[in-house]
Amino acid sequence: MLDLVLFILTVTIAVIAIVLAVPGFRKQLLSKPAFAYFKRVLPPLSITEREAMEAGEVWWEGELFAGSPDWNKLHAYPANKLTEEEQHFIDNQLQTALKMIDDHDFVQNRKDLSPELWQYLKDEGFFALIIPKKYGGREFSSYANSTIVSQITARSYSVGVTVMVPNSLGPGELLSHYGTQEQRDYWLPRLADGREIPCFALTGPEAGSDAGGIPDTGVVCKGEHEGKEVLGLRLNWDKRYITLGPIATVLGLAFKMRDPDGLLGDKKELGITCALIPTDHPGVIKSTRHNPLNMAFMNGTTRGKDVFIPLDWIIGGVDYAGRGWRMLVECLSAGRGISLPALATSTSHMALKTTTAYGNVRKQFGVSLTQFEGVEEALARMVANTYLLEASRRLTLGALDAGVKPSVVTAMTKYHMTELGRKVLDDAMDIQAGKGIQLGPKNYLGHHYMGVPVSITVEGANILTRSLMIFGQGATRCHPYVLGEMEAAAMEDQNAGLDKFDKLLVKHIGYATTNAFKSFFSAITASAFNSSPVAGETKGYYKQMGRISASLAIVTDISMLVLGGDLKRKEMFSARLGDVLSELYLASAALKWFEENGHTQEELPVVHYIMQNRLYNASKALEGAIRNFPSTIARGLLKLLVFPFGNHFKVPSDALAQDVARSVAGNTIVRQRLTQLCPDLEGDTSGIAEVETAYQAQLATAAIQKKLAKAQRSGKLPRKVAIPVLVDKALEQELIDNDEASQLLEFEELRKAAMAVNDFAELPVVNTAAKATKKTTTKKAAAKKDDETEVA
Repeated sequence: MLDLVLFILTVTIAVIAIVLAVPGFRKQLLSKPAFAYFKRVLPPLSITEREAMEAGEVWWEGELFAGSPDWNKLHAYPANKLTEEEQHFIDNQLQTALKMIDDHDFVQNRKDLSPELWQYLKDEGFFALIIPKKYGGREFSSYANSTIVSQITARSYSVGVTVMVPNSLGPGELLSHYGTQEQRDYWLPRLADGREIPCFALTGPEAGSDAGGIPDTGVVCKGEHEGKEVLGLRLNWDKRYITLGPIATVLGLAFKMRDPDGLLGDKKELGITCALIPTDHPGVIKSTRHNPLNMAFMNGTTRGKDVFIPLDWIIGGVDYAGRGWRMLVECLSAGRGISLPALATSTSHMALKTTTAYGNVRKQFGVSLTQFEGVEEALARMVANTYLLEASRRLTLGALDAGVKPSVVTAMTKYHMTELGRKVLDDAMDIQAGKGIQLGPKNYLGHHYMGVPVSITVEGANILTRSLMIFGQGATRCHPYVLGEMEAAAMEDQNAGLDKFDKLLVKHIGYATTNAFKSFFSAITASAFNSSPVAGETKGYYKQMGRISASLAIVTDISMLVLGGDLKRKEMFSARLGDVLSELYLASAALKWFEENGHTQEELPVVHYIMQNRLYNASKALEGAIRNFPSTIARGLLKLLVFPFGNHFKVPSDALAQDVARSVAGNTIVRQRLTQLCPDLEGDTSGIAEVETAYQAQLATAAIQKKLAKAQRSGKLPRKVAIPVLVDKALEQELIDNDEASQLLEFEELRKAAMAVNDFAELPVVNTAAKATKKTTTKKAAAKKDDETEVA
């Protein structure tokens, strides 16, 4: 019987091998039916979807998606480094700008930056970080750009956004990449020296995340410009949420270009186009201002009615008519990969710095807040998430500085980094409690907490970024064969398309078979045979990530095979698969930064905590996708290949969480690395400086405080008395000397200042309850009087 089974199995394998090996058999028996099926289930792509697919490049995410990441490639990416010029700017101009920031005044009083700061930012090229030097700009790296925006944001969210926008998606970026030489020569010097303030208008009342659905139009026609009749565009638009719009002097505008009279050719609908328009041009309606969560940065509307512009105002000239969407998608890397992650990372640096300081100097029940296990749990999350943010910031910027435009990576970083930043601030607010709630000059968390939804919603709302973009683009862009198969299916020459599809299909089958085997084999062997580029305590994480990568690859292939065009409509399903890819990317960033830092023992608990959480999250996302797979047969197969013995990935232990929390106790290397984007400033009197100064004083007097605590436990000194009283009694008993007493009393004053919050006598306080009571009493008295009159 066994011999018969082996014979049948051998014959089956031989037949399959012959079919695959002989092109004629393979094409007729396999490729042709598969080609017809593929064309039938191929998800329909809109023009904007296709342009988004083709824009940008595949980078490290391609390795993670393909099932067998080359870890040596990851570690070969160069570490981030500032040039001498960039470091000089950060040490000088940036530090001066930081000292000019008064966020409370800007937000609560001015609703704007101070005139002095505006002028300084213009004069010193803060709005020209990405403009080439030959046009008067700074031409800084993405890493320098991010670091500058980050340090500013740590002090003021409003100022950070103000500096971010001109150095992100907008006229400067678009002109540098696509502008005509004439456009660059005119506009870039004016943007660089601050004569012009730019904004970019894409979002409107009817088009948000679906930017391709903008209703704003530009119709090709003839009109008068500078006294001459020229060929141009008649524009009509209605845009909102435009940062810097209320003060902009030049407007970058996205619109749909139409040529109904065929003045440019046969094509009537040219598509999304970008143009540059002075805001004082006839027909441009003066911007009105929004109030985005009470922040001080400028944000508002822009409208235009029957605005005529010459064709050479199109960015890139008439040759770039209809190419605006691809331009925008490619340039979104700046916003999604640099600016928004910078906001999230710097806010987390500031929150961790102040929370570790405040949590130590603030005491309840006689002990510091950071000694409570509940606080340690939240603090561990803050440390791990901030580490993850900084590591991801660096990895992504490395790609951008290498000239890569990884559209899938920047979508992942935009979503996950802004969400991680939100979680860090949530934990900081929980720990600092009333200190974070009461607004005033001493408050450093409140405005950042209020501003977090800004980064969550702009440049693609997070919910749709997760559910539509990450996996929606990643599944086709990162897959080694699917995009080519889609192109083959779309070819007009069916025979040529079949030939191309046939060659790709053979490779695809081998790829899928390899990943299926690797996923299953890794599961039953605990990934013991997978590769790792390092030895030591982190090698197991690389092996487990290899397993998750192979599992993601085979789940993706079977999903595309079974669901076809329905896959892009299964948003919750595809979001989970996108989460898997994102978790692998974030974990990669953490491991890479750990190695760049010299794999120090101090950071090891943080890396353990991060990796265990990331692998757990990835496994749960995979498990959720399989559990919700619509096909029972496919669901059973995937469960066998991915989790044959169940999902055994675990979250970190409580003991590890405590180790992570304690890794930032004192001036440790971990705390220094995770607060570097919120540096100390000379002469600083802000709330940030108050809590940090108090914390450093506490560390300096730790030995003296320990001496007094020991005396209290032995009964030599009383418990629960004011510090001045305690110090006096310690002096009387010669437990401390005069210098030590002075240090303790100074620390006590600093501690009180750090814990204090602002109160305002000038705020209008209306006792509405008393007024209501008085009004009710008056009504009752009047009613009683009426009753008495009636009786009389």
